[in-house]
Amino acid sequence: MFTGIIEEIGVVKNLKKTSDGMTLFIDGKKVTSDITLGASIAISGVCTTVISYKDGIFSVDIMEESLDRSNLKFLSVGDSVNLERALSVSGRLDGHIVSGHVDGMGKIEKVEKRGFSHEITISLSSDLLRYIVEKGSIAIDGTSLTVVDVSDEDFKVDVIPHSGENTTLLKKSIGSYVNIEVDILAKYVEKIFSRSKEDKKSNITLEFLRNNGF
Repeated sequence: MFTGIIEEIGVVKNLKKTSDGMTLFIDGKKVTSDITLGASIAISGVCTTVISYKDGIFSVDIMEESLDRSNLKFLSVGDSVNLERALSVSGRLDGHIVSGHVDGMGKIEKVEKRGFSHEITISLSSDLLRYIVEKGSIAIDGTSLTVVDVSDEDFKVDVIPHSGENTTLLKKSIGSYVNIEVDILAKYVEKIFSRSKEDKKSNITLEFLRNNGF
């Protein structure tokens, strides 16, 4: 479990692609300060498991499912990535609940300066946009942000100077793909309501009530 508060920007030192995934080697001095084998680290929003580490560089295996849904498949040696360690029990939830299970990718359509912040417009498929609401939470490349506007085709977020300096978001060019994780609470609510409607349709009828003395 993560919060979407990026701890440092890491650098891809090496990568090895296989027929069923990829192994990444990331330079991240801060996140490796207390690292252990099997620890969880979010790489640009994708939850990964540490399989080795040495001298500030750690490696993880990325399975095919994660590559299909995320922009990690586009990485090259020297690229920058957002890094966050898993939330500790005693830690503060400064962002929002982020699982590290990326739902899909959005595309940066526009970046505009708005006062001291930058407004980023990101296009997204309709099946994910339905979970996004104005003033709701969203994780973009693992960064917890607040939605300022949403339409049928895209949504907007504002990136303050601190977030711009300490994440990769403002280093992305127009047309770049970013990892999107929608608020998990929205998906749970949808599931509960859809199940409730199905139960009402399938289990209780007028005939059932008459047969049972109602």
